Amino acid sequence: MERLINATKNSIRAWRVLIRHEAAFRLETILLGVALPVAYVIGTTWRGFALLIGVILFVMVVEVLNTAVEAACDAFSREFNTDIRLAKDCGSLAVALSLVIAGGVWLLALWEWIAGAPV
Repeated sequence: MERLINATKNSIRAWRVLIRHEAAFRLETILLGVALPVAYVIGTTWRGFALLIGVILFVMVVEVLNTAVEAACDAFSREFNTDIRLAKDCGSLAVALSLVIAGGVWLLALWEWIAGAPV
């Protein structure tokens, strides 16, 4: 039980740091808040709702991992290094790909909602 409590404290601390210092994560948190009621309307089934919210959470997870990679790289060295640049670029690409996936799911859901088909 103590491990769970400590893990929860660590997660809350990370959330607070990301909200304060990471503009992208702050924006994604706002997006999640906006997406909850919109997904409830657009997702005509609980599966549709879960998928729409799940892809937003997926983007947030990738953003958190990208920030972790950047923080680890910066802790290692702030000098230019091609391997560090590649690690940071790959993290950025992962975020971009997750956004493409999320955008595609939301566009498909909107299209189906407008057409009257269940999501």
